[in-house]
Amino acid sequence: MLSTPRKVLAAGALVALVAGLTSCSSSGESDGADVTGKDAGAMAEYKAGDQFKATEALDFSILFSDHPNYPLKEDWLFWEELTERTNVTLEPTVVPMSDYEQKRSLIVGAGNAPMIIPKTYPGQEEAFVSSGAILPVSKYLDLMPNLTEKIEKWGLEDNIEGLRQADGEFYVLPGVHEEVWQDYTIAVRTDVMEELGLEAPKDWDEFREVLVAIKAANPDSYPLSDRFKGDSLLNIVAMTYGVSAGWGWNAASWNEDDEKFEFTGTTDEYRDFVEYMAGLVEDGLIDPESFTQDDDSANQKFVSGKSFAISTNAQTLVNDYRQALSDTVPGATVAKIPLPAGPAGNVVAGTSLLENGIMINADALDSENFTAMMQFIDWLWYSEEGMEFAKWGVEGTTFTKDADGKRTLAADVDYVSLNPGAPKHLQKDFGFGGGVFAYGGTTDLLQSTFSEEELAFQEIMKEKDVLPLAPPYPLEEAEREQATLLETPLSDTAKQATLQFILGQRDLSEWDSYVAELEGKGVGTYLDLVNTAYDRYADSK
Repeated sequence: MLSTPRKVLAAGALVALVAGLTSCSSSGESDGADVTGKDAGAMAEYKAGDQFKATEALDFSILFSDHPNYPLKEDWLFWEELTERTNVTLEPTVVPMSDYEQKRSLIVGAGNAPMIIPKTYPGQEEAFVSSGAILPVSKYLDLMPNLTEKIEKWGLEDNIEGLRQADGEFYVLPGVHEEVWQDYTIAVRTDVMEELGLEAPKDWDEFREVLVAIKAANPDSYPLSDRFKGDSLLNIVAMTYGVSAGWGWNAASWNEDDEKFEFTGTTDEYRDFVEYMAGLVEDGLIDPESFTQDDDSANQKFVSGKSFAISTNAQTLVNDYRQALSDTVPGATVAKIPLPAGPAGNVVAGTSLLENGIMINADALDSENFTAMMQFIDWLWYSEEGMEFAKWGVEGTTFTKDADGKRTLAADVDYVSLNPGAPKHLQKDFGFGGGVFAYGGTTDLLQSTFSEEELAFQEIMKEKDVLPLAPPYPLEEAEREQATLLETPLSDTAKQATLQFILGQRDLSEWDSYVAELEGKGVGTYLDLVNTAYDRYADSK
């Protein structure tokens, strides 16, 4: 089943960053752009590893994605301690997590955005570039010594290069990881697998065999009834086919053999992926409702024993499945299976080195406190001390650390079931470990809250090959506007047809008709734009 990958996912670069990326000034003055008169409250000598503390009390506005499991509280220790350490008070504009992307677009488009706009995944910033609403943050990296140090030390230049627009700048400060890592996979009832004599599948063909065996033993059930509208499952399966779908959908896929981009939804690899998924549904191995039901419905089917497999990450395994399943089905056990291999190989995506990140309101440059704000962001999101604070909280209050650097939650504080039954919760009661501030960082920090089970899972994931990054294709403003007008209906058509094929509402014999539909919607023109942009980029290097 395994072969050498020919296609790679679209996101990334082939070359290193332009000179000067890591030229950091300890004086707090930017070498990339003029910030004269914008250093009020900034530290005169700020470098990587320093504790940032503004020289005067400052307030910065921030867009805040409010998580329903740990809604914002004004009395969180996070806010108090952050101000104590940095002399900065954050003023959040609170938006429900469920509406965050839509509300962010409306707020930025209306010109009412806070100065700091986090929870922005690379690529989402492109919609705001042409309007001038967000800052070309690449011009000010020399105000951010912790970030630039990590880009160089961790070899992230190619990933960062892929963020650049046609003007040579990039507009989002990404979260950064030290190493590639894979979290999402499938959770499977391990007690059922043991009962049936099944082992963890090494590839998707073996995964199918597992579902077939479970179906044979439970003929009235769907072995897999999924959550996340199927987007996680589509993402991880497609990735191992060398293409993208679901959460990871990218309209353009790099064809390494032909050195050009193709439309993802028309490639042979994509058709093979769709055919595999359609076969699972046709044979009753996947619940057709997986692609429409809400998460609560999917979770309830799983924890009540009506289904036996479901998409997961480490936190949902612990928080949503394990205890609820044990309470409902005595003796039931569940675990993550290692991500199966696919036709592209035993692979994971190199794009996981970058996380959701931060856009900066272009109006921030008008502030006399601009330099201080960039230093503050650099400390909180990119320094080892800031990232530990955002994730673990206050040493001696929410956690302790021994001489070897091992962190341990306080006995009365729980987080991801490290201290089940503890009266306090790190996220709910203290505000630490939340998705707005706590992501990225060293592998040690990333894995510091992992259970032994998850650490073992990650060791297996480290054995996988990393898919190479595709080259970027920075579009000029006029090209971007035209490409967006084309890409949106093309992607919508491809996604709709994908589900129709998978659910059996459309026979795969109609594939050529589907491709003709895309041609009629301008897929050729779209690819001309993309490949022209790529050729221009390649010629400039």
